[in-house]
Amino acid sequence: MNEINYEQFLSELVKPLVLYPEEVMVKIFSEEDDVITVQIMVNADDIGRVIGKKGRVINSIRTIAYASSSRFGKKIEISVDTF
Repeated sequence: MNEINYEQFLSELVKPLVLYPEEVMVKIFSEEDDVITVQIMVNADDIGRVIGKKGRVINSIRTIAYASSSRFGKKIEISVDTF
């Protein structure tokens, strides 16, 4: 099996949710000890859309990403921030 490009994968998950998809940036900070740390950067107007009511949207994104990374024996940590 091929490793997943998590930057592209998460970018494609988030872009349909926001008003400014051209400003979505996904960056991998580290890949150590089978833990991948990822940060999603969005426009300040879109932060609520990505987090969702009571954090439901970002938790769903984290669940999908966790399921895809666990296939390769890895864990993924995702944070969301604005520019």
